[in-house]
Amino acid sequence: MPDPGRMASALREFLAAAGLDPDAGDLVGTPERVARIWSEEFLGGYAKDPKQILSQPVLGEDDPDVVVVGGLRFHAMCPHHLLPFRGVAHVAYMPGGRLVGFGRLAELVDCFARRFTLQERVTNQIAAALVEHLGARGAGCVIEAEQMCLAIPGERHDRSGVVTSAFVGEMRGRPDLKQRLIEAARIGRDPG
Repeated sequence: MPDPGRMASALREFLAAAGLDPDAGDLVGTPERVARIWSEEFLGGYAKDPKQILSQPVLGEDDPDVVVVGGLRFHAMCPHHLLPFRGVAHVAYMPGGRLVGFGRLAELVDCFARRFTLQERVTNQIAAALVEHLGARGAGCVIEAEQMCLAIPGERHDRSGVVTSAFVGEMRGRPDLKQRLIEAARIGRDPG
């Protein structure tokens, strides 16, 4: 779990190592502000448990063939450069007798995204958690994201995007359901 006090101390040292005075001008209070936002926004997923998030499903009497929720916005932190990436997740699952609220799917995305992680890993973890913890017969996730490690350094590929997808269980063999998820991705795409 993040320790905001230690983080603030380390940030104070980082600023000093950069030749700046953390107690002067615009930097007053910066170590504490940065530690708070990192603890809550970038690393808050470590305090969440996917099993707990999916633990109170509703028993489905007439389960739909597939549940698709598109356009779930998120942000995450790349462990390679400590730069953020952000985008939208599109999540689908084939109920196995249990349904979960749409808000729980958004919380599941945040659970895996608000950590030091890779886009590919988040995509796989979301799909796998729905099968493992909800008992879905199959699940899929498509993530479209903008990676700051491509946009900031070097050649500044600031218009590039990365798309990842994962399909597990029965969804792997269902191109029709994969297509529904891809269509949801088109509908949920962030226009700007």
